[in-house]
Amino acid sequence: MKAKNEFFTPGIVLHIFKQLCAGLKHMHSFDPPYAHNDVKPGNVLITWRKSQPPLAVLMDFGSAAPAKREVRSRSQALQVQEWAAEHCSAPYRAPELWDCPSNSDIDERTDIWSLGCTLYAIMYGVSPFEYSLGDSGGSLQLAAMSGQVKWPPGTNPPYPDSLRQFVTWMLQPQAAIRPHIDDVIIHVDKLLAKFSS
Repeated sequence: MKAKNEFFTPGIVLHIFKQLCAGLKHMHSFDPPYAHNDVKPGNVLITWRKSQPPLAVLMDFGSAAPAKREVRSRSQALQVQEWAAEHCSAPYRAPELWDCPSNSDIDERTDIWSLGCTLYAIMYGVSPFEYSLGDSGGSLQLAAMSGQVKWPPGTNPPYPDSLRQFVTWMLQPQAAIRPHIDDVIIHVDKLLAKFSS
């Protein structure tokens, strides 16, 4: 689609995204909660059905693990970073997995970051931080940690500000400010109602 300069409508974007949210809600509802840890477009299977909305399934659970991690030393922080470098795709990796503080609590909101990056990629065909680096190269880590999202110029595709704000809401560099999956689902339902009416 990107090569042909074709884009999904806002309604299709949100329909696909809501199904990914449902998969994550299931994992985040476990006791203890599990995180997927590698949410990205390459781990989404989409089936197109005649005259029906697409069916999207989150797959590849090889990186799934208990979501909550207490980090209380520099050694533990480095272990988290090493694990993330091996299991989490760089363009979709949450800032706290790039540079883990020595005294922090990591939870399932690492998936919310990846979900925000994935929503951007469903819209524009590339992760937000790969887009912001463009051809200049640079550091994905620094781009992600800044949380500065850049948007493709022009009006094609004409995604509304409310959809862009939704992406930005999930891409808060500070995990404590990021929403939980239930909040994301409430918001996606509101947006779906707006774009399907």
